[in-house]
Amino acid sequence: MQGSAFRELPHVVILGGGFAGLYAVRALKNAPLRITLIDRRNHHLFQPLLYQVATAALAAPDIAEPIRKVFRRQRNVTVLLAEATSIDLQNRRVLLADGEVTYDRLVVATGSTHAYFGQDEWSRHAPGLKSIEDAFEIRRRVLSAFEAAEREDDPGEQRVWLTFVVVGAGPTGVELAGALREIAQRTLARDFRNFDPRETRVILIEGADRVLPPFPKELSRKARMLLEKRGVEVRTSRVVTGVDGEGVSIGDERIQARTVLWAAGVRASSLAKSLGVALDEQGRVLVKPDLSVPGHPEVFVVGDLAAVKQDGGWVPGMAPAAIQEGRHAALNIRRSIEGKPCLPFQYRDRGMLATIGRSSAVAAIGPFRFSGFLAWTLWLVVHIVWLIGFRNRLVVLFEWTWAYLTFQRSARVILDRPLGGPETLSPPTDAPSRRAADRPRLAKTEESDSDNG
Repeated sequence: MQGSAFRELPHVVILGGGFAGLYAVRALKNAPLRITLIDRRNHHLFQPLLYQVATAALAAPDIAEPIRKVFRRQRNVTVLLAEATSIDLQNRRVLLADGEVTYDRLVVATGSTHAYFGQDEWSRHAPGLKSIEDAFEIRRRVLSAFEAAEREDDPGEQRVWLTFVVVGAGPTGVELAGALREIAQRTLARDFRNFDPRETRVILIEGADRVLPPFPKELSRKARMLLEKRGVEVRTSRVVTGVDGEGVSIGDERIQARTVLWAAGVRASSLAKSLGVALDEQGRVLVKPDLSVPGHPEVFVVGDLAAVKQDGGWVPGMAPAAIQEGRHAALNIRRSIEGKPCLPFQYRDRGMLATIGRSSAVAAIGPFRFSGFLAWTLWLVVHIVWLIGFRNRLVVLFEWTWAYLTFQRSARVILDRPLGGPETLSPPTDAPSRRAADRPRLAKTEESDSDNG
C-alpha cells in the first residue's frame, strides 16, 4: 500500500495507453513521481499488425497486452480504466466521464481516429481500422462476402460480392489490399465450390499520384509493381466522391462492390479541442519544440495528437515517432521537476517499412532502399521485436511460420456484429438465395456440429 509520502510526490497524469503513452510511462520508471495512466480500454494495442487481425492472420490477443500486466512491476504507476472527456488547463484537471483527476504534469497521447473528409455517413459502409472492434468488423465483412458469393446464383451479383475496394494507399491500405489478394489466391482458393476465389477483384484507390506517398518515389513505384503483380488494381490520382452499400463512386465512374474498406485519412482525437489552443487542419495540437502546449509548460501532447514541425516538414504520425515523443516528454518532465529547462524534441528517422504480402515488402532505412524478400524479412523482425509481451512474440512468430508453410490463416472466424454496430452486409437468413433455397436441409448431426464453429 502506498503511504502518505508517496501521495505527496508530484502527480503525472498520462492520457492514452498507445505507443506514446506507454513509452512515456516506461521512461518515468524509478522517477520520484506518482503516475496515473488513464485509458478507456484495458489493453495496449499493437496497431501496425491490426490489419492482420482484420484479414484473419492473427487473433486479437496476439497483438494486445493488458495495460495492468505491462506495468505490474512499476510501483509508481496507477492504471485507471476511464474515458477522458475534456481538460481544464486553468485548474489542472482532467474531466472523466465519471469523475475527475488533478495533475501537476500532464501528457496527452489519445491518438487519432478515422477521417472521412466531411462525409461521416460513409463510415457506415466503409469501416476504418483503428481498434480491435474495427478489425473484427472488417474480418466479418470480408469473410461474409465470400460466403454470400457461394450462395449466389447470379454471376453478376457474385462478382459484386467478390469485389473489394480499399480507399487509401498508405501503409495500412497497401497492406490490406495485398492481404486480401493473398486470401483469395491462397487461403481460400480451394474452399468454395460455386466460384473460384482467385477471380476476386481488389481495387486500391489513392487520391495522391502514387501509392505510399510518404515513401521515396522509387519505393512507391516498386510497391505498385508488386501490388499489380499480385493482381491488385491500383488507381492513383483518383478521389472518391461517394460511398454507399452498393459500391463506390469516383467522379463519373461507378464501382459496384459490397465491401469497401477505409484507409484514407485520420483526424486527431476530439480531446484536443478542449485544450483551447491552436490546431492544424487535422485537429492536431500545434505544440512547441519541446512538445509542450503553448502557454502551459506543464502539459505535453505527443503521438498522433501532436503536430510537430521539424526541418521544414512535419514529423510523421507513425509508431517510431510516437515512441520517441513519449520518451522525450518523460525526459522533459524529469527535467522540469528538477528545475532544469526543457529540451527541444529531435525526431530521428528510423526508416519506413510496408509489406505487400508473402515474401514481399519495401523498406527505406537511411540512404538504403530495398524491396522483396529481404525487406519482408526485416519487416518481420522489426515487428516481432517491438511487439509488447514475450508470449505475444512467440505466438505471432509461430502463426507467421505456420502461415508461411501452409498458406493458411488460423483466425477465420466470423463474429456477429456488436449491438449498435454497422448493419450486416451478408444476406439475411430469412431470405436465402435461390441456390440455398433449393438445397436439402442438413442432417441433424451436421447442424449440431455447426454449433461448435
